[in-house]
Amino acid sequence: MDKFANVGWPEMLLMALIGFLLVFTVLVLLIFVMKGMGWFFTREHKAKVAASAATPHAHDHAISDQELAAAIITALKLYKSNLHDQESEMITISRIARAYSPWNSKIHGLTQVPEKK
Repeated sequence: MDKFANVGWPEMLLMALIGFLLVFTVLVLLIFVMKGMGWFFTREHKAKVAASAATPHAHDHAISDQELAAAIITALKLYKSNLHDQESEMITISRIARAYSPWNSKIHGLTQVPEKK
């Protein structure tokens, strides 16, 4: 216990408090940096969306990319389903009469004990 007698507890507590405050301050600063980066990288996209919304669209009745993708996927699904035979999708589990297999035999994993002379 003698080595703890010369410890300056007020200095240690002050150092711990400074460490906690430093970590907390850096975390709060990191939050603001991340929010600023999010604002910076989305402002150009928001400006493009606002500009495209202001101009009238000549082809409002045109098919969107999502609708086109959905139509292609549906056509491929229907085409692929016609290529295969219809299966019952029933799984049957049957037991085998012979339960021995070298894969489940524990004796093959044991080492032989050498003979003593």
